[in-house]
Amino acid sequence: MDPMELGMVGLGRMGANMTLRLVRGGHRVVAYDADPVARGRVADAGATPVGSLAALVGNLRPPRVLWLMVPAGDAVDATLLALLPGLASGDTLVDGGNSNYKDTIRRAASMAEHRIDYVDCGTSGGVWGLAEGYSLMIGGAAPTVASLTPIFKTLAPSPDRGWGHVGPVGAGHFTKMIHNGIEYGLMQSYAEGFALLKHKLAFELDLVQVAQIWRDGSVVRSWLLDLTAAALKANPEMNGIAPYVEDSGEGRWTVAEAIDLDVPAPVITLSLIERLRSRQRESFCDKLLAAMRNEFGGHAIRKP
Repeated sequence: MDPMELGMVGLGRMGANMTLRLVRGGHRVVAYDADPVARGRVADAGATPVGSLAALVGNLRPPRVLWLMVPAGDAVDATLLALLPGLASGDTLVDGGNSNYKDTIRRAASMAEHRIDYVDCGTSGGVWGLAEGYSLMIGGAAPTVASLTPIFKTLAPSPDRGWGHVGPVGAGHFTKMIHNGIEYGLMQSYAEGFALLKHKLAFELDLVQVAQIWRDGSVVRSWLLDLTAAALKANPEMNGIAPYVEDSGEGRWTVAEAIDLDVPAPVITLSLIERLRSRQRESFCDKLLAAMRNEFGGHAIRKP
């Protein structure tokens, strides 16, 4: 597997870990992030940091390969706009972030006008990817994806598993979107199950013990359960954690896609709704429900 040269844009925790994995794999990485501290971290790992996007492009031999780990949305468009003047026909852009697949298709069409190849790589593995490898769901033209194989084989858990070319441009981000929707449902199921265990006070169950038992041989064993077990061991009562759950967008897109395709996805949809519900510390809805019960049945209302 011949090493390659590429530029990395975006050196948050995940991007920095990917850079380190690539450097360890023998690839030359030129890296840019707006944060000089982040650039310093990858310099220590063996990458070549630069102070601007123009310098990034200038430090790569054409045809260039640039891998973006940029937050979804306007930030991706702004980065592409800034990079474009320095790029040339035959260069390749890889969006490894969580972009909406519809945006990816639009961006690929725009780059095609400049004869610049565009690849979308749905990337899973989080902060553990450096040690475990990343799951890579890749969309793009077959020849372009094939040319990037050494990079994918280095980032994946092993050269022959954990990654694949799933379809044309947009298919990688679409697959990752559905992956994250499934993740919402799995997380919600584990959380509800352990909440039931905790509230059965008569049995005085040890949640850490139960989690450890389920990790081996059980049909519900998974890496997510491994992480759940670790979280429970570190903080059995979840002290210092507010019951407020964010969502990063992919769950919403998955639910919207389910509606567009007329495909029922009740578990994923409800898991998203539960995240929204977690943020309502003063729920008007619940107050109104209590008021209704009082109106029709004279049921007592609890005062705050």
